[in-house]
Amino acid sequence: MLGRMTSKMFEAPMWDDRYSTEEYLFGTEPAAFLTRDRHLLARGSNALVVGDGEGRNSVFLAEQGLEVTAMDISSVGVAKALRLAEQHGVSVDLRVADILDWEWVPDAYDMVVAVFIQFLDPQQRSTVFEGLQRTLRPGGRLLLHGYRPEQVNNGTGGPPDPEYMYSEALLTDAFAGFEIERLESYDTTIEEGAGHHGTSALIDLIATKR
Repeated sequence: MLGRMTSKMFEAPMWDDRYSTEEYLFGTEPAAFLTRDRHLLARGSNALVVGDGEGRNSVFLAEQGLEVTAMDISSVGVAKALRLAEQHGVSVDLRVADILDWEWVPDAYDMVVAVFIQFLDPQQRSTVFEGLQRTLRPGGRLLLHGYRPEQVNNGTGGPPDPEYMYSEALLTDAFAGFEIERLESYDTTIEEGAGHHGTSALIDLIATKR
């Protein structure tokens, strides 16, 4: 049986170590969740991408013409994100920062993107979810993508503790003040580098701040 996780497992040194390879741990292509809904990516709008690791999602958004700020706790990951942005000929405002210390400036962004940020325990997750909501402008859109508890049995990516996963009930409650455009649970096979590989239990939330 897999043991419970500790927050120590998700501090900068661990992520620096995981990203310290020439290869990109989760690949260089964006999450299929984002490409599926690229029609929502309005050119000229500004977006915040949280916990973006080596930059695959923020670089994609910049390629669509958005003004992108991205943050991650790993300086190694952010350095690789900078290289990826340069290779793709786009500019991303990349920051090294702990998501738990991030300043959630009120009403600052048209879009907030959170893909696989499941390194947060339930208390930390609640704090970050409140921040995601606060930093969106009224009418701004949240794009959240992650794993459901069933993913633990798949063992193809993500943390080994179901408490770190999302359910439809959890997200409906957490974003009760938002207008939910899509909330969908599904299983599919993903091939995102060595980090996410195989059949996966996923969940998507697209919601607008009222």
